[in-house]
Amino acid sequence: MNKEFLAKLKNMTILYAEDEDGLRENIADSLRYYAKEVFEAANGIEAYDIYEEKSPDIILTDIHMPKMDGLELVKKIRLENRDLPIVMITAHTDKEYLLKAVELHMEKYIVKPIDIDDLFETLEKCVNLLDSNRKVNLDVDTNYLYDFDRKELLYKCQSVVLNKKEMNFIEVLISNQNRIVTYEELQDKVWGDDIMTDSALRSLVRNLRKKLPTDIIMNLSGVGYRLV
Repeated sequence: MNKEFLAKLKNMTILYAEDEDGLRENIADSLRYYAKEVFEAANGIEAYDIYEEKSPDIILTDIHMPKMDGLELVKKIRLENRDLPIVMITAHTDKEYLLKAVELHMEKYIVKPIDIDDLFETLEKCVNLLDSNRKVNLDVDTNYLYDFDRKELLYKCQSVVLNKKEMNFIEVLISNQNRIVTYEELQDKVWGDDIMTDSALRSLVRNLRKKLPTDIIMNLSGVGYRLV
């Protein structure tokens, strides 16, 4: 396998949703040798909860699962995120499923039994897609460009100087441009092991707004923040 691809995969997280425990555990264990972290889900509801909490880089999902199937899972995710690479895995080759998968913007449709070479070829495609999306223009104001690799926010090609917490905060909002980022997520992804107090959060947002050329941050009281 391509060494550059493997090096990039080592820094990425994967969510694998599959209701067959043995198959899921075997594939997940294999992926753990190559990925930063692999999250497992036995049904669509569990998978969606993990997606919201962990924001994985790549999703692999079976179509037929209890509680919420793979197609419904992807529909929910696509309402919020059109760019996240998602791979559909199924035992069926029915054209109806294929068409629905295409409509939901799948990176690939893999038929069981899973061929490991085919899976890693697909993961390489996903990694390449993520590379091309590492520079993101904000939907709210296309004058803003965020470079995930350089951790740099630009406005009309001019760098906006931010401290580490401000950068983490704005990056979380940019990664979830079409939804509210909850206070719980901000605690986890911005403050980490430190305690996020109300005053600390308000202070961060106030200082960040002063630095941004336009006001693009909206607060939904009692819930969280999002880009306007």
